[in-house]
Amino acid sequence: MRRTRRAPNMAAACAALLLLPAAAAVPAAAATPQAAAVSPATHGRGALVSVERLYSLAAPDDVAAELRSSGFDAGAVRYGVDAYRLTYRTVDPHGRPTTASGLLALPRGREGGLRAVSFAHGTGSHKSDAPSMRRHGFLPAPPLTYASAGFAAVAPDYLGMGTGPGLHPWMDVPSETTASLDMLRAARAVVPLERKVAVTGFSQGASAALGLARSLQTGEDRWFRLGALAPVSGAYDFGGTELKALLGGELDEKSSVIYVAYTLVAFNRLHDVYDSPARVFEKKYAPHIESLFDGATTGEDLMKGTPEKLDDLLTDEGRRLLKHPTGEFAAALRTASRVCTGWAPRVPTRLYVAGGDREAAVENTAYCRAELRRRGAEVPVVDVGPVDYQNSRHLGSNVAATASIVRWLSDLG
Repeated sequence: MRRTRRAPNMAAACAALLLLPAAAAVPAAAATPQAAAVSPATHGRGALVSVERLYSLAAPDDVAAELRSSGFDAGAVRYGVDAYRLTYRTVDPHGRPTTASGLLALPRGREGGLRAVSFAHGTGSHKSDAPSMRRHGFLPAPPLTYASAGFAAVAPDYLGMGTGPGLHPWMDVPSETTASLDMLRAARAVVPLERKVAVTGFSQGASAALGLARSLQTGEDRWFRLGALAPVSGAYDFGGTELKALLGGELDEKSSVIYVAYTLVAFNRLHDVYDSPARVFEKKYAPHIESLFDGATTGEDLMKGTPEKLDDLLTDEGRRLLKHPTGEFAAALRTASRVCTGWAPRVPTRLYVAGGDREAAVENTAYCRAELRRRGAEVPVVDVGPVDYQNSRHLGSNVAATASIVRWLSDLG
């Protein structure tokens, strides 16, 4: 990574491959954590650095009230929940040692080994746009749903988010995969976990979920194995279907501006995309566009600092580069578009989508289903219908899918 600036996190305006309203961007006040000392018995990937108790919802009714206040279904709640932030060792996109954080939510009073549900969250640019950094609302609600149903919910914050150092490598599936796998390993050091892992994730997290699922199925971990897979509203063909829809005006205009800007800035931090922001961004935005993704910029300021239309953001060269990428940029986009290609899950699998999604083009899901079918997997697509959350069909898909997935996983046993 050539840059040395402090980590970017898509301001709390973005929570998936989509934007949360600016009001939701304000981080909730966190409960004072009680740090638990961890013996540094190992120093490799997945080794625990610290465990912090964040909060407890002692009774099932407390969890149900929390989920309902966040707009989520509480029908699967059976247990109270204890929530912890784990800090653990992992690797950066170049394979160098680093640390990351994540949320571990556990059912209170559940005895014996627990089945893990790995949940990968959607796009964020501010460091607080991560499950372990929010006490209420959209980000912690899915892990709380799974934990209150009796699962161990394991939700990585991703590199550069939460308490992790450095810049967030947005849509870099290889590092999303290693961060997710190492989070599972760290969770197992806290609580006994069964071998089979249910893997899910929303939007950006849908691609991360597929990356983790493939790594588990191919035996990259000695203990964990893939048990079930249910990604939600992903941009699975990011460099093809999704970018084409963004550039073609097929999706929400402001969301498209944010995602295109994030693509160029984040990918340029790992790959040779452009020499100067002025070559790809119009002169009004070129001087400050990279600083908007610094991990400390609020969602409100991110929205104010970007135009309403792509034509006002991109130079002709910037648009050409996105339509016809070359070199390292093209290779990186191909990697992001391969989460559904070249393999097929051998476990119960569903793809969730919401018709009319204006942030992640629904054609991505058809693409993924077709690619998995080519490898012999007939995967059903579950359309959750016209369910909005704060005026977003995309966000609404996560709310509706979480309720469906927790019931499905409980029925699988």
